[in-house]
Amino acid sequence: MGFRGTVTDAPDFDASADAETLYNAMKGIGSDKEAILDLVTGRSNAQRQEIVQAYKSSYGKDLIDDLKYELTGHFERLIVSLMRPQAYHDAKEIHDAIKGAGTDEKCLIEVLASRNNQQIHELVEAYKDAYGSDIEEDVTGETSGHFKKMLVVLLQGTRDEPGVVHTDLIEEDAQVLFAAGEEQWGTEESIFIMLLGNRSFDHLQMVFDKYQEIAETSIEDSIKSELSGDFENLMLAVVQCIRSVPMYFAKRLYKSMKGLGTQDNTLIRIMICRSEIDMLDIRECFRMCYEKSLYNMIKEDTSGDYKRTLLALCGGDDDLAGEFFPEAAQLAYKMWETSAMTKVQLRPTIRPASDFDPADDAQNLRKAMKGFGTDEDVIIDIVANRSNEQRQEIRQAFKSILGRDLMKDLKSELSKNLERLIIGLMLTPAEFDAKMMRKAMEGAGTDEHALIEILVTRSNEEIHAMNAAYEDGYKKSMEDAIQSDTSGRFSQILTSLVQELADACNEDSDDMEIKFMSILCTRSFPHLRRVFQEFVRCSNKDIEQIIKNEMSGDVKQAMYGIVRSVKNQPNYIAERLYKAMKCIGTDDRALIRIMVSRSEVDLFNIRKEFKETHDCSLHEFIQVETMVVSFHILHVE
Repeated sequence: MGFRGTVTDAPDFDASADAETLYNAMKGIGSDKEAILDLVTGRSNAQRQEIVQAYKSSYGKDLIDDLKYELTGHFERLIVSLMRPQAYHDAKEIHDAIKGAGTDEKCLIEVLASRNNQQIHELVEAYKDAYGSDIEEDVTGETSGHFKKMLVVLLQGTRDEPGVVHTDLIEEDAQVLFAAGEEQWGTEESIFIMLLGNRSFDHLQMVFDKYQEIAETSIEDSIKSELSGDFENLMLAVVQCIRSVPMYFAKRLYKSMKGLGTQDNTLIRIMICRSEIDMLDIRECFRMCYEKSLYNMIKEDTSGDYKRTLLALCGGDDDLAGEFFPEAAQLAYKMWETSAMTKVQLRPTIRPASDFDPADDAQNLRKAMKGFGTDEDVIIDIVANRSNEQRQEIRQAFKSILGRDLMKDLKSELSKNLERLIIGLMLTPAEFDAKMMRKAMEGAGTDEHALIEILVTRSNEEIHAMNAAYEDGYKKSMEDAIQSDTSGRFSQILTSLVQELADACNEDSDDMEIKFMSILCTRSFPHLRRVFQEFVRCSNKDIEQIIKNEMSGDVKQAMYGIVRSVKNQPNYIAERLYKAMKCIGTDDRALIRIMVSRSEVDLFNIRKEFKETHDCSLHEFIQVETMVVSFHILHVE
């Protein structure tokens, strides 16, 4: 592919002249930070090392020491890091990660999972030279278990070289991984460590494809399901780097800047180490995944000379190009291929209780609500540990034995969000969906996001049941309610989702929105995955990018919601949960709606996607944003 960095050798380079420029920029009171950052970011790392030598020869001083003295904060860390040879920079990052209070496991994972053999060997030598100790001994002294073993394997730098593929071992390796993983996790992690730590990336990409055929799930999903903690994170990072190193770094960069606070050490480390390797590819992957350029996210998330230096390393704003890059489009094609092949095993967090006795539960609920005060813990314990089908039996038993309406009693005894959550759990799924649709449309203003989320994530059977429940509960068809409360193309999309009618469009129309609606609202998800993949092959563009660029408003949000749900529904719902909690004030209605409706469907999968995307567990996020009862009741630990 050739050079894919953003920082190159400067033409007409003169190390002595550059050393003089830097000396003058730091001479006297204050320093010329603009001159420093322009010069440093305009030279390759090899040229910077010549400048360091020329500076010492001309002025008898250490350039890095002078830069540390003159500069401050993140700008100082960034400029000083740029002046170190890459291997020594990696060595310092590893040393900082394992020394002092606590270990920065994420830094260890990122550096060791992403470096090639030569980079690892240079890192080991640089560490010994800089700190006088053995990197393997230092790392093993601060880590443990399978996590430690995999780090040791990576530190050997013995992976097969690029292009080496053992054709006769592809199926055998896939079978071995399947036997060691899906069939008996807990005893054969060493096989994963050996294969993922030593085979070439090219070989392992083929092994992963074969693994997917055998296991009917991706290697990533197997790792997420069976491993945990730092070992899980390390193995996922290795797999992600095998799939695409630029994509791995794009995701790491996004996580370093999203949310409250910037992980500046991560941001600096990646921008430095990839600026002369594959920053152009990382930019393409970033734009494909997050619908904005890396340049603009850095611009929004940083400030001052620190920002200007990072933007110089980034090398340009991809949003200005307006077109999708071929390399990123082909990566999207591969992602749709993986999506089309993957059969995700949906995993709930609430299951039927064993030794279930609806009469006993009904009596205990009544006892918890009688007299002065309400025993909320008893109510939570019963409701949160029964399946919805069992809750319906409790409702019947409550009426039959006690002659009372359980829902009315709960409403009178509970309050605010706990009442909404418990009542939501006690309704049938169809009743709950109907109620949520009603709430989204009643009163001043319509909650379009709620309408989109519900309709794009429900199956045909669930939509039919919701239609019937809506008509029974509100004496009006849901289709009529939607048409009276929404308008234009958005209304047509929603009613198409409700009706599931393929003839709701004009096949000959040139109107893109109508054509998209006719396909996205009526085809099966497996069919659409293949359609989106073929779209990439034919147009060299991604369907999400087209929707973003060519549509607007509620129509754009509806179409985008469908595509995201088709690609990865648990991930789409995880993003909805994140958005419900990330801003000032929590959207409790959205949070309750999602947690209730997915607790017996795929909340476990959603938890996994949430953690991978946001580097924080759903449990931790809810704990910070809401009352303790909200996350305890739905088993999101």
